[in-house]
Amino acid sequence: MSSRQVFCADAIDWLKCHSPQPQTSLIASLPDISEFNLSLEAWKSWFIETSKLIFNATPAHGVTIFFQTDIKIEGRWIDKAYLIQKAAEECNSHQLFHKILCRVPPGVETKGRPAYSHLLCFSRELSLDVGKNNADVIPELGEKTWERGMGITASQMIAKFIKSQTDCHSIINPFCGEGSMLAAANVQGLHAIGIERSPKRAKRAESLQIVDQKFQFIV
Repeated sequence: MSSRQVFCADAIDWLKCHSPQPQTSLIASLPDISEFNLSLEAWKSWFIETSKLIFNATPAHGVTIFFQTDIKIEGRWIDKAYLIQKAAEECNSHQLFHKILCRVPPGVETKGRPAYSHLLCFSRELSLDVGKNNADVIPELGEKTWERGMGITASQMIAKFIKSQTDCHSIINPFCGEGSMLAAANVQGLHAIGIERSPKRAKRAESLQIVDQKFQFIV
């Protein structure tokens, strides 16, 4: 029986206080600059350092997965995948895949956030079984419980990958939001730990389930 724990805490402080756990993978979607009172350069430094913290919290045979959407600021495109890859190099973690998940149908123009999100996977020791690979371009994120949520398609894809291609039995999801990744992990029989600073979102993350391929909050 898979378990779930949600800690209402600062994810960075929590990770600093906990050593890497064996047979565990980490999944994160880091907040962007709109949630901070920082300059662009200060936020980019925060983003890279936090990514490094997450890489270093992942055991050697686990995977580190990031779900991120780029941002556009003052006419500049900020590529979060590039920032994560910089952190990965410093942590000696190699990339296993880089998938694109469409936020809107191909060909549709977007004026704010880009039309797609990145899904990047890294490991220090694990190699990818190419015979079990799936599509690199995913046509939709699937249902979300809130605007910044991961989406049911993305979260289930991650959980199935960890179940089938690693020996991990647990996931840790810093910045877990309303718990999409936690619910998907539990469906695959994986234990899940979420860390979320917002009390409201942390409470919802405790109760989110996937029922008939839809998200439901079950109290």
